[in-house]
Amino acid sequence: MATQTATETVVRDTFAVKSPDALGTTCHLFEKGEKTPFGDFRDDIIRDGFAVVKGAIPRDRADGYADKMYKWLEDFNLGFKRDDPSTVHWKNMPIITEKGMILGYGIQHEDFTWAVRQEPGVVGAFEKVYESEDLIVSFDSVGMTFPNRKDIAANNPWPHQDQDPAKPGFRCLQGLVNLLPNGPNDGGLIVCKGAHRLSEEFHKEFKDDADKIWAWTNEWYGFNDRGMKWLEDRGCTWEKVCAEPGDLILWDSRTPHYNLSPTGDKPRFCIYTCYLPVAEVSQEDLVRKKAAFENNDPTTHWPNALHVVSLPILRDGVPDPLNYKTPKSGSPKLSERGFRLTGIPYVKAEA
Repeated sequence: MATQTATETVVRDTFAVKSPDALGTTCHLFEKGEKTPFGDFRDDIIRDGFAVVKGAIPRDRADGYADKMYKWLEDFNLGFKRDDPSTVHWKNMPIITEKGMILGYGIQHEDFTWAVRQEPGVVGAFEKVYESEDLIVSFDSVGMTFPNRKDIAANNPWPHQDQDPAKPGFRCLQGLVNLLPNGPNDGGLIVCKGAHRLSEEFHKEFKDDADKIWAWTNEWYGFNDRGMKWLEDRGCTWEKVCAEPGDLILWDSRTPHYNLSPTGDKPRFCIYTCYLPVAEVSQEDLVRKKAAFENNDPTTHWPNALHVVSLPILRDGVPDPLNYKTPKSGSPKLSERGFRLTGIPYVKAEA
């Protein structure tokens, strides 16, 4: 469990007078940007449904985070060595899904994960979109995908959007920080360019589709073959997003997307980051989020801790004894800004 620090005390005192109900407004990105272009990455989000913010993290720090991620893998002492591709095997590593996601082992609260979340250029991009500094961040997954793996299931396409079709409009901006060179053959995010603008039309037509793909939450929608054909017929094309270490990739949650595995010789490392204004979350959300932080629990991309995740991590068919909740690096080390991102300072004290 994360421990209270002097920073926590300072931040609590500083923000005790603020009420989330009185902070900020809902996002007017599309309303403003369609009238007067911003002249930056926000125009790309409005037009294409995604954007790349170049150099959100300086290259030297991005390289340092990637090094820490490699070391994190090696420190399990299962046999993985970063310079030996033959050691890329589930027996030699923590369990990584075929989608490249690490869902356990406390990685969502590791020092390098939190350091990335607190990077000024990353937080600053979301501040521009939401026009607010009062943001909270998701405790989302970390991606580590290695090329040409034969020891796990294939990563088949899974086109989807991470937003309830019954709740239209711009609701959430998803993000990931890329930490290794990521070219056309290095796996990563692929998006359906411009399809976010057709989202309401699409879901009206497919509302009663008899061939819907099962979803564990309403905040996920999978596109079946007929849906993919509908998008193609309207001129939507799929684009693999390329990025350099330190680049921040952003996309509207209505944008259909999925990820590809590398087919070249380079792995893909990234940290998923998503922020929302505190004004858009309830006290119930903040209390749930506080508990998730204190218990080192992961969440999905929703920063309001809509889904606190607790999935079994299986090694050879049984729960992995190496799957621990406490990060290897110990309790997260947060700046004042970082602690605000947990949402805890905005929790109202009980009367």
